[in-house]
Amino acid sequence: MNRRTLVTTAFALVASLAFVLAAINASGSGGAASPRTKITLVAPAAPGGGWDAFAREGQQAMRINGIAGGVQVVNVPGASGTIGLGQVVGMGDRHDLLLVTGGVMLGGIILNDSAVSLDDTVPIARLADDFNVLVVPGDSPFETLEDFVAALQNDAGGTAIAGGSLGGIDHLLAGMLAAESGIDPQTVNYIAYPGGGEVVTSLLSSTAAAGLSGYNEFRDQIDSGNLRALAISAHEPVEGIDVPTFREQGVEVSMSNWRGYVAPPGITDEVYDELVAMVTELRATEEWTDTLERNNWVDSFMVGDEFADFIRDESDRTEAIVRGLGL
Repeated sequence: MNRRTLVTTAFALVASLAFVLAAINASGSGGAASPRTKITLVAPAAPGGGWDAFAREGQQAMRINGIAGGVQVVNVPGASGTIGLGQVVGMGDRHDLLLVTGGVMLGGIILNDSAVSLDDTVPIARLADDFNVLVVPGDSPFETLEDFVAALQNDAGGTAIAGGSLGGIDHLLAGMLAAESGIDPQTVNYIAYPGGGEVVTSLLSSTAAAGLSGYNEFRDQIDSGNLRALAISAHEPVEGIDVPTFREQGVEVSMSNWRGYVAPPGITDEVYDELVAMVTELRATEEWTDTLERNNWVDSFMVGDEFADFIRDESDRTEAIVRGLGL
C-alpha cells in the first residue's frame, strides 16, 4: 500500500469516525423521535465545497428561524459523495439525519460502482439549482459558442476542455456538447481537476482551450475580463447572470447541478412528513431567499413523488451520458 492510499484510507476512517460520533451525540439529546429536537445535516464532501456551503446555509437559516432545536453539519467526504451516502443508508431508521445530495452524486454512484444508490434513500426535497458555464481565456480566438463548437468539430482531441472530476457535471456537459455537435463524446480531450480554482489556472496558463465549472467558480475572473463566458447550462436565462444559454444559441444542452436532501431508508411516515415540513419552512425564510441571491442559485423546490420521479429520470439520463463517454 503506497503513501497516497494510506493517507486516503486514514482520512476516510477519520471522517467515518467523526460522523459516527456526531450521530451518537445527536441521538443522545433526550431520545425524542422528532427531527425538530435536533437535526444533523450530512454534507458528503470536505468543508468549503458546494455541498458543504449548501448544508451550512441551511443550518444557519434553520437556527435563526427555530426550525429545529439544534442543527449541526457533519462532513463525510469521498468518492463523489458516495461514502456519505453509504453511511447514511446504513443508519437505517434514524429520524434526525438529512443527507445533502445532488447531480454530482449520480455520476459518482455509477463511476464508483457504489453498493448503494439514491434508490436506497427517502427523497425529501430538491431546493436549488446551480448552473455551469463554458468559458475561454479572455484573449481566446473563440468569441462565441459557435466559434468554439467549430473548433471542437475540426479537432476534438486538440481542443482541450478543463473541468472537475470524471463523471461530474462538468464532464457530462462536455460529453453532451460533443454529442449535440455531431462529435463522438469519447474523442473529447477532457482534463479533470479537483476544483474550479485549478480549472482557472489551466485556462490562464493555456493548458486548456476552454473550461466548465459552476458560475460562482468563474464569476470574479469573468468580471475582470480574464475569462470570457460563452454559454450557461440552464434551460432558460438566469436572472442576474448575463450569459446566454446553450439553447439560446441553438445547441440543445442543459443540465443543472441541483441540490437537495434525502433521508435514511427506514424513517416512518410521521418523520417523513416532519422533515418535508421543516425543509418547506427553510425554503420560505428570508435567510434562504438571501442565500439563493448571493450564490446565484435558482429556486427549484420539489417534494414528494415529483422529486422521487425527478431523481429516477436524472439517474437514467446520467447513466446514458456516462456510458456515452466510455467511462
